[in-house]
Amino acid sequence: MAVRVDLNISLDGFATTTDQTPENPFGEDWARLTKAYVSTRTFRQRVLHDTSGAGTTGVDDAYGKAYFENVGAEIMGAGMFGFHDNADDPGWSGWWGDEPPFHVPVFVLTHTAPRPPLELSGGTTFHFLSAPPREALDRALDVAGHQDVRIGGGPTVIRDFLTAGLVDRLHVAIVPILLGRGIRLWDGLRGFEAGYEVSAETAESGVVHVTFRR
Repeated sequence: MAVRVDLNISLDGFATTTDQTPENPFGEDWARLTKAYVSTRTFRQRVLHDTSGAGTTGVDDAYGKAYFENVGAEIMGAGMFGFHDNADDPGWSGWWGDEPPFHVPVFVLTHTAPRPPLELSGGTTFHFLSAPPREALDRALDVAGHQDVRIGGGPTVIRDFLTAGLVDRLHVAIVPILLGRGIRLWDGLRGFEAGYEVSAETAESGVVHVTFRR
């Protein structure tokens, strides 16, 4: 069992984008940041439900497969769920569709009023709570069994768990683009690498996969 993180970041360390518009809620920069990942066969199968076999099968896909393996529970922020945009709408079920790709209990950290659990197809149930990292992690560990707990994002949530010393493995896919603005993963984490073994692997796409392991 491990507590782990997988995250795409830009060359200058940003894990969020800022060019969203009402007409393009993700923005063009988000497509640039996630291009290699969403091009993989694994992403197309697990998230887009594309069974055609299309998609890349190299190093990026290997990390894509690892992303979904041995996960018993997930923790994410309200932004990753999509809660901010429709916080007062009890019918809002996030932007993951009727069958999200998690297939495990997901704990959504939010400062809004409590909301009943949201059970969707495929084994995903969203639980909404306002709690510090340790308390949220204990909730997730209780249901994960002998499997891992993944801290899904965004970067502010991940940074809170890193600062608290709760992450056993951090994998960052460093995408060779410059964003120049947004939320940086590394702010306030000087010396974080101490106590971790570090490995790196470059994919055919030019993405550098860096992994920190206790």
